Amino acid sequence: MNVRPQRKVQQGGRGDGRRSTPPGLAARSLAHALIGGVLIDRRPLDQLLAESAARPDVAAIEPRDRAFARLLAATVLRRLGELERVLDTFLQKALPKAGRRVWPILLAGAAQLLFLKTSAHAAVDLAVEATRREPHCDRFASLTNALLRRVAREGAAVLAGQDGVRLNVPEWLWQRWQKAYGAEAARRIAEASLKEPALDISLKSQADAAAWAQRLGGSLLPTGSIRLAGHHGRVEDLPGYADGAWWVQGAAAALVVRAAGDVAGLNVADLCAAPGGKTAGLAAAGAEVTAVDDSPQRLERMRQNLQRLQLAATVVAADAARWAPGQTFDVVVLDAPCTGTGTISRHPDILRLKGPADVRRMAEVQATMLRHAASLVRPGGTLVYSTCSLEPEEGRAQIDNLLTQMRQERQEPSREPGPELQHVPIDPGDIGADPAWISSGDVRTVPTHLEVDDACGLDGFYIARLRRTR
Repeated sequence: MNVRPQRKVQQGGRGDGRRSTPPGLAARSLAHALIGGVLIDRRPLDQLLAESAARPDVAAIEPRDRAFARLLAATVLRRLGELERVLDTFLQKALPKAGRRVWPILLAGAAQLLFLKTSAHAAVDLAVEATRREPHCDRFASLTNALLRRVAREGAAVLAGQDGVRLNVPEWLWQRWQKAYGAEAARRIAEASLKEPALDISLKSQADAAAWAQRLGGSLLPTGSIRLAGHHGRVEDLPGYADGAWWVQGAAAALVVRAAGDVAGLNVADLCAAPGGKTAGLAAAGAEVTAVDDSPQRLERMRQNLQRLQLAATVVAADAARWAPGQTFDVVVLDAPCTGTGTISRHPDILRLKGPADVRRMAEVQATMLRHAASLVRPGGTLVYSTCSLEPEEGRAQIDNLLTQMRQERQEPSREPGPELQHVPIDPGDIGADPAWISSGDVRTVPTHLEVDDACGLDGFYIARLRRTR
């Protein structure tokens, strides 16, 4: 476990807890709550962020400070192994169970000192104040002060002698990536995954791509997405957002719609559609889209996005594995739920919450969904399957297993034949992809593709295309 509930420490002084809130403490306290929510309560970071955003006290925090809280929490989750190694080096005794809520404060303080380059005065003093205000933890304030001051003096030297990649990436995931991609590529993938994600956007009209890239100060990628510079401010304040000219979407995710081909005028089902980036892309390309998802909250967010973009789609709340619309579609897009190991830069909590059992569980879910999605494709129609996972079981293995299963069923005279599918290779030129991203006719992006110095490149996506022949 990453949290150290059993550690004992020398007990320190108390604070009165009645002081006015120092500048910057609210943002740190939010970060501490997010870190503890993931590491102690085992909850997804996105869920914690959504819940906190609805609270009046969090809404009162300046947007810049809320962004800092999110950055701080994400940095701790990315660099947890290194941060724990440094803190463990200087901790003399173990924290008791009563002090487990101090651990996120210590991690956040160390992250500010070692990775975010916050001044020692601000990082240490605010961590001490947060410890005093944490219920039943004020007796650990002296420990927080002494420990973080030592981190400020000696922590960088401890880090210098460590293999950060191996400390931060769980052993189970490291071994999987080595097996699937080789040791050298696995290390590069891990290094890229531990960076902040790039911010990419998709345009409603590609005809204006060059002009929008210039206006937003970004760069036009060969895939058609625009990548914004690192210091862009609030997304909602950028030109074109309120007017519905574009939406935020990773460049790899945007390739899913491109793999569907020319969908203008076609009847398309987008399964597991929320929060709606692919639905928007399909609708902008002229498709008549039915968007299906089982989360009412995420569907409401999708409706709001579509309204802002002035795009239309039929939105259906249903389980995509059981949805029975009573019709078939020209194109079915299934961006299946997965472990998300290709999106660790965006969702660093995956490093702390997922395990080998999740890969097996999600592969079973995907197989069920993929088989059902195939039944929704009309003869001659197209099925596009994708996941944002780097795990082979969630990618090509799903397609191979489906095609093998269908061939075997057709050879059993006692069974009614199901849909017959044919694998259709994806031409990199058709989707603006580098040929190196294509493996056996399918898209396989990894975080080192289109990588820049200070940000991850592409999300790790797998995309395959099938045609129903009868």
